[in-house]
Amino acid sequence: MLVLLPPSEGKAPSGRGTALKLESLSLPGLTEAREAVLHELVELCTADEEKAREVLGLSEGLRGEVAKNTELLTAGARPAGEIYTGVLYDALDLASLDAAAKRRASRSLLVFSGLWGAVRVSDRIPSYRCSMGVKLPGLGALGAHWRTPMASALPEAAGDGLVLDLRSSAYASAWKPKGEVAGRTATVRVLHAQLVNGVEKRSVVSHFNKATKGKIVRSLLTAGAAPKSPAELVEALRDLGYVVEAEAPGKAGRPWALDVVVTEIH
Repeated sequence: MLVLLPPSEGKAPSGRGTALKLESLSLPGLTEAREAVLHELVELCTADEEKAREVLGLSEGLRGEVAKNTELLTAGARPAGEIYTGVLYDALDLASLDAAAKRRASRSLLVFSGLWGAVRVSDRIPSYRCSMGVKLPGLGALGAHWRTPMASALPEAAGDGLVLDLRSSAYASAWKPKGEVAGRTATVRVLHAQLVNGVEKRSVVSHFNKATKGKIVRSLLTAGAAPKSPAELVEALRDLGYVVEAEAPGKAGRPWALDVVVTEIH
């Protein structure tokens, strides 16, 4: 099973150890594309702070994020699972998993990124700021920049197993499963159900969406669940106590769309 995650906007500080080694990151087919983004981003942020802030879409209060990017080649690197923070990653809580679940996380979790394309949670990276929606002056829109190298790297990473796609739309733009891979891909939407004047109303709420996705991944890792298809995933999630609504797609080569219905999150 390959689980595709969005990154977090907020990130923990860089480490104090060895600096980034691009050649050590997973998915080596992305190395050239990573190098291009990395060097343009560092150059942009070093040369013109105001232009960099505009390109990255940062407010005045986030000016320090530009300085962070100037040190990407020298800052200490940490496992990506320690760098990414926020609601989804708080619910996932990688640090508290037992040893077996951590090994499963290292094998199966892939975090998409405007800077790195995609990395495994065990890959060592520095803290950075660069979303997939950014348009760099030289490379252009990052979503488009990543599509060609991702087209070969991601099917290889997926192998012949299930793909659980939990990405947001901005990160989904960098790679969309096609053909046979799409047929064994499942996307998840989290719906918050609540009674309003005695009638159940459902809505998509950011907090519930992110927290529940993190909780789902943690549940699968902890249980050692290994569904091989979207249909098996539905059954695995129901066995773990989730309310899941799903229908097989009407045409071959289309991903399954799963709705996970929650009333509250703990």
